[in-house]
Amino acid sequence: MYYDLIGYIEHLEARGELIVIDERVDPVLEIAEVTDRIAKSGGGGKALLFKNTGTLFPVLTNAFGSDKRIACALGLSTIDDLNPEFDALFGRLNVPGLNLWDKLKILPLLNELAGFFPKIASIKVPQCREVVMPSPKLGELPALKCWPHDGGRFLTLPLVHTKNPSTGMRNLGMYRVQIFDDTSAAMHWHRHKTGARHFEEYRKAGKLMPVAVSLGGDPVYTWCATAPLPENVDEYLLAGFIRKKPVRLVKCLTQDLEVPEDSDFVIEGYIDPHEAPVSEGPFGDHTGFYSLRDLYPLMHVTCITYRKGAVFPATVTGIPPQEDSYMAKAAERIFLKPIQMVVAPEIADIYLPPEGVAHNIAVVAINKTYPGQAMKVAGAMWGAGQMMFCKAIVVVDSDIDIRNSNAVVDTVTRYWNPAADTCFGKGPLDVLDHAARQPGFGGKICIDATRKLPEEERACVAVPFENTYLFCNESSVPTKKAKLTVIFDDEIDVADTETCVWIAGNNTDVAYDCEIKDNVLIVDARSKWKRKDFSRPWPNIVCMDSATIASVDAKWPKLGAGAFLPSPSLRYRHLAANDSAQIENKQ
Repeated sequence: MYYDLIGYIEHLEARGELIVIDERVDPVLEIAEVTDRIAKSGGGGKALLFKNTGTLFPVLTNAFGSDKRIACALGLSTIDDLNPEFDALFGRLNVPGLNLWDKLKILPLLNELAGFFPKIASIKVPQCREVVMPSPKLGELPALKCWPHDGGRFLTLPLVHTKNPSTGMRNLGMYRVQIFDDTSAAMHWHRHKTGARHFEEYRKAGKLMPVAVSLGGDPVYTWCATAPLPENVDEYLLAGFIRKKPVRLVKCLTQDLEVPEDSDFVIEGYIDPHEAPVSEGPFGDHTGFYSLRDLYPLMHVTCITYRKGAVFPATVTGIPPQEDSYMAKAAERIFLKPIQMVVAPEIADIYLPPEGVAHNIAVVAINKTYPGQAMKVAGAMWGAGQMMFCKAIVVVDSDIDIRNSNAVVDTVTRYWNPAADTCFGKGPLDVLDHAARQPGFGGKICIDATRKLPEEERACVAVPFENTYLFCNESSVPTKKAKLTVIFDDEIDVADTETCVWIAGNNTDVAYDCEIKDNVLIVDARSKWKRKDFSRPWPNIVCMDSATIASVDAKWPKLGAGAFLPSPSLRYRHLAANDSAQIENKQ
């Protein structure tokens, strides 16, 4: 068993899950291009260790990018190995008379967790401080620039530590960090995140905000930083529970914070809440589009330390599937029980398709017992943590295999009547959602494809459907009738189902782009930058430039990465409207 990143790398190599690359590969664009090819090669490919980066440090990518590796990262044979333990743990929350928040508040008090709280250790020279930079130099780290129009180099797997100044409650989050120079960087946390709430508390108190960013260490930390935990539950408590040993923390040198003793790197600093925010981005994001420039807090770096033999972990986001989809899949499996306990007990399973980029589409199976239950479950999910960002929820019965797209389509064909079984609403959307007319706010839709009970049978317009769904281009809308008709730009290959689902989820604001007409749900999934009623900036899709593709093509025989793989960007480059991160609105 391993308990740090170096041990994890050895573990992966021993199991044939790692490709070691000795050839020089540049952290600017080239590492991302190689990683994108491997990650999309089927089943997530393998993890990649780039040993020659032009810096003192090797770079590890795609470490979580398969079902097998995400299980390995958590010390498991399969993700489902944790389910019985989580079931038992959260079963203790089934206390009569307690509401949702009461149940979550008592979670850290359960006896089963008593031995797994993080411990602050007093160590003269902890591993994470075996080397202390004489003066901090972010430029000496092999931070990646992943895509041509990114605003610079980014830390893409940062473990960001903050504390509530009033309660002292620790938070571990993952917010990308853009490097500006050796001692300054931008902290990209959205307004919904705990780090942003802590920032606001420091602003009100008129105090400088200490921040510590660690990288590496036990890979379980990285996953826990992304886990959908309630705010009062320490992410390191979850890590200790998974690992069956408490996380050992050490105090930072220059800031009043603690970080894991086995971290590969620690970047300490502070944010002045009264300092003007800085322009951060663009960044090729997990949506497959660039997130455009916006204003975020400036972090001043006061200290950088690292362990001997440190490895720099990074991830590459972009057009799915990517590594992040496997991390989300693990959360979807492990947190099913708490969702059942505190959100909707009738939920049997949840699936977030990779094409839905975690927050655009969810398919939910329920044990249905009464009319209207599908709509009730959708409402409950929209009120539960990060599920509030989900645009579209499809609800089916519990005997349907929701990971089998053909089974889901067949169920929708049989049991969904658009006029009677569709519910529209509005609510929060992810800040990265570029189709919403107002940033962070837009439409929601629930499709009820459960078997209907007698009370749910309602009269509706009868239409002889020839298809369940129909993808068509704007210049060739057919006359065939389908329950769901989705209209795309002419550049989209409507025979490419994966691309169509990905584009539709990103380009649609349900409140403006969906309507039911003659018992047909019509979705306008075209790019909105061409339209007069859309005023927000429109992002370009994320693709690699020709020079980098050619460079990696030439290097491929020397990489030892197996048979030649063409760039995935070649499949999508015709969709890019120009050679920049942003498309100007022509209206």
